[in-house]
Amino acid sequence: MMMTDEWLAIIEQIDELADMLRHSEVVAEYQQAYDRVYSDPDLVQSIRKFTEMKERYEEVQRFGRYHPDYHIVMKTIRQQKRELDLNKQVAALRLAENDIQQVLDEIGLNMAHAVSEAVKVPTGNAFFADSSCGTGCGTGGSCSCSA
Repeated sequence: MMMTDEWLAIIEQIDELADMLRHSEVVAEYQQAYDRVYSDPDLVQSIRKFTEMKERYEEVQRFGRYHPDYHIVMKTIRQQKRELDLNKQVAALRLAENDIQQVLDEIGLNMAHAVSEAVKVPTGNAFFADSSCGTGCGTGGSCSCSA
């Protein structure tokens, strides 16, 4: 594919859009939430332990109930996940991530529909799901497109 003036203009507009996103309130709120989570040494330690337990969980899942540590790992990972889920800083970070994802989904849909209403955009969000196409298009899932 050759680089044309149209492509250069599109790339410049993408850079402008990325700059606007970086300087937006949604991204600032995300960055603050992220900093609050990862500046807390106890919380970082909890996240690290949970990540290590997730690796053990995946190992145990290969063997299922027959793994000798199955019950211990299953109980521990549920407890650690619940502890993180109930943490206000982690919850705020997840909400901020969801807000950014919503903005990105809206941008993707607007860009796709600017080209054609027939363009299918996998958003993973039922609110943005096109009625003729579920979230299966382009995501490897089953697609219910009529096209």
